[in-house]
Amino acid sequence: MSTTDTGKTAADGTGEATDPAPAAKRHVGVSADGELGAAGSQLSTAPVETVVPGSFGGVRKPGAAGWLAWTGREITGWTRWFWRQLTSMRVALLLLFMLSLGAIPGSLIPQSGTDAVKVQDFKDAHSVLGTVYDKLGLFHVYSSVWFSAIYILLFVSLIGCIVPRTWQFVGQLRSRPPGAPRRLNRLPAYATWRTDAEPEQVREVALKVLKKRRFRAHVDGNAVAAEKGYLRETGNLLFHLALIVMLIAFAWGQLFKSEGNKLIVEGDGFSNTLLSYDDFKSGNLFSTDDLTPFSFDLKKFTGTYEETGPNKGTPRTYQADITYSVGADGKEKKTTVKVNEPLEIGDSKVYLVSHGYAPVVTVRDGKGKVVYSEPVPMLPLDSNVTSQGAIKVMDGYRNAKGEKEQLGFAAFFVPTFAGAGAGDMFSQFPALKDPVLALTGYHGSLGVDSGLPQNVYQLDTSEMKQFKDSKGEILKSRLAPGETMTLPNGAGSITFEKDIKEWAGFQVTQQPGSDWALVGAFTAIFGLAGSLFIQRRRVWVRATTGADGVTVVEMAGLGRSESAKLPEELGDLAELVHEQAPTKHDEDEPAAPDPDAEPPVTAAGKAEKR
Repeated sequence: MSTTDTGKTAADGTGEATDPAPAAKRHVGVSADGELGAAGSQLSTAPVETVVPGSFGGVRKPGAAGWLAWTGREITGWTRWFWRQLTSMRVALLLLFMLSLGAIPGSLIPQSGTDAVKVQDFKDAHSVLGTVYDKLGLFHVYSSVWFSAIYILLFVSLIGCIVPRTWQFVGQLRSRPPGAPRRLNRLPAYATWRTDAEPEQVREVALKVLKKRRFRAHVDGNAVAAEKGYLRETGNLLFHLALIVMLIAFAWGQLFKSEGNKLIVEGDGFSNTLLSYDDFKSGNLFSTDDLTPFSFDLKKFTGTYEETGPNKGTPRTYQADITYSVGADGKEKKTTVKVNEPLEIGDSKVYLVSHGYAPVVTVRDGKGKVVYSEPVPMLPLDSNVTSQGAIKVMDGYRNAKGEKEQLGFAAFFVPTFAGAGAGDMFSQFPALKDPVLALTGYHGSLGVDSGLPQNVYQLDTSEMKQFKDSKGEILKSRLAPGETMTLPNGAGSITFEKDIKEWAGFQVTQQPGSDWALVGAFTAIFGLAGSLFIQRRRVWVRATTGADGVTVVEMAGLGRSESAKLPEELGDLAELVHEQAPTKHDEDEPAAPDPDAEPPVTAAGKAEKR
C-alpha cells in the first residue's frame, strides 16, 4: 500500500511510479491535465468571477429596430455586470470596511441626536470647520445620506450574495457526491495496494468505513464516492445570514428606539410620559404611543463605600428601592434596581445610572414667611460627590420694601468637608460624614419669564445683583445642617435643614431588535468558526481487477484547499479498508509480519507497500 502527497512520487494500478503534477497547476478542482471534471467542482458555492465587460450588444443591425435591440442588450449586460460586482464578496468586504470607517466620526465628533449642546459649542468654537462638518453630515453620521447609502448597499450586497449561494448549496445537498476521476493518482492525497479480496467486497467495506466516519457515500461504477464537511459552507452561509439579521436589527432599533433620563429625589415618583423626562431622544419612526405605560416611586437610595485601603471611596452598595405599577390600574410592586440589573417592564428597561445628594433648604422672606422649602438636587463633580447646583425662588417672595422679586443662590455641597480654609472646598469621601453647604445669594430677575429654556442646575445672574453685607462685601456663607444664613437689610433668610435627601438618576430605554442583534452576533461567530475550521473534502475508493487477476485498490482525497490533515485522514481510512482487504504478497516476497504487530508505517503517505 502506498500514499503520496502532491509533488511526491505516486503509484498507479500497476504499481509503477508516475511523475507528480506540476506545482503550478495544483489547485482545488483542477488536475494537472484538467481531468477531474465534476469530481473537483462545487467544493464551494462562491460565485465565479466574471470577465471584464466588453460590448454586450454584439453586432448592431442597421435601422432603428437594430439600434433598439443593441441598446437593450447593452443595458441588460451592463446591469447584470454591475449586479454581479455588487454581490461579490470583494465588494461586500469593501462596503463593510467603509461602514466601519464611517462610524469613526460618529464616535469622535459630537452628535446632534446625543448632545445638541456640545454640537453647538463645537460650531461656536470652530466656525469654518463646523460649517464643513455640518454640510458633510458629520454631526448626524448615522442618519446621514452617505452612511445610509453604504448601509443599504451592504444590505443589498449580502442578500444578493447569499440567496443564489443558498440555492446552489441546497442543490449540492440534494445531489450525490460526484464520481471518481479517471486518474486518482493525480490528486493531492493518494494510496494504492493490491489485494486478494474481490472488487465488490472492497467497495462494500469502503462504503461501510466511509459512512461510519460520517461521509455521504455511494457506489458509482467501480468506485465509492464520498464527501464530508458540508458544515463549512453551512457556517459560511450562516455568517452572511447573521450579518443580515444584525443589519436589520440595528436599523429597526435605530428607527424605533427611545431613551430618556430622569433625576428623582427620594420620595418623588415618575410616570412614563414624554413630559416627565428631563431629556428624551428617539428614532425617526418612534411614537409616544409606543411608550410602555408604567410609573414608579423612589423610596430610598442606599450607597455604601469602602472606608479604608487603596479602594477607599469605591461603592460597595449602590441600589435604589422603588415601588412600581404597570398600567393605570396596575398592582403596586416592590423591587430593587442595581447597577447593570435594570427593572424590565414590557419593552422598557429602567437602569440606575447616577446618584447624588439633595440638601433640603428653607427660604423665608423678611416677615418670616416660608416662600420655598424643597430638596435641591446637586450635580456631582468628582468621585467623592463634590457637587454644585442652584436654588431658585421664583414665586411668592417680596423684599423688605414689599416688592415682588426673585431670589437665586449659587450652591456648592460636599458630603464630607475637607479643611476649613477660605479657598475652594471639596469632599474627601462620598458618604454623608460632615456635610457642608456653601451659598452665595442674588436678588432680581432669574430670567424665567422670558420664555427661553434654562438649565435648572445653573443660575443666570445677568439680571440679578449679589447680596452684600454691612461692610460692602459679597455675602456668602458655609452652612452645616441646621444653620441659617441671614440676608442683609431684612431681605429674609435661608436655612440648611438637617434632613438631607439623596437622588438617583434613571435611564429608561426601549431598544427593539436588541435580542435579534445578539442572536445574530453569536450566530455570526459560530458560522465564521465553522467556515474557518471545517474543511470540505472528497474521497474516492476504486477497486478494479488488474491484468493478472489481482484486485487493485486506489484511494484518493481532494479538499477545497491544500491541508496536511487530508493525507492523514486518507491514511486513517486506508488503514481501516486495508484491515479487511490486506495487501497481497507475491510468493517470492518475505512472509507477512505478525498481524497483531504495529504496522511499520501509517497509511498517511510516509512509505509504499506493493
